[in-house]
Amino acid sequence: MLALTRKKGESLVINNDIEITVLEIRGDQVKIGISAPKEVPIYRKEVYLQIQQENQSAIENVETLEALKQLF
Repeated sequence: MLALTRKKGESLVINNDIEITVLEIRGDQVKIGISAPKEVPIYRKEVYLQIQQENQSAIENVETLEALKQLF
């Protein structure tokens, strides 16, 4: 993991087309802004993990359905 120190208003750039800017620092919270192309999905980690779980469940359900179809 790369750890960087940034102050309010400072940014970092990832892969030439994603910019992350520190917008506000209040106590132990940091508000960031992300500029990226529309085709780049951006999720909070907890939402991303939930999507991954739902996708895995859907795959398992499809596999179960296919196995049931094989029985008939």
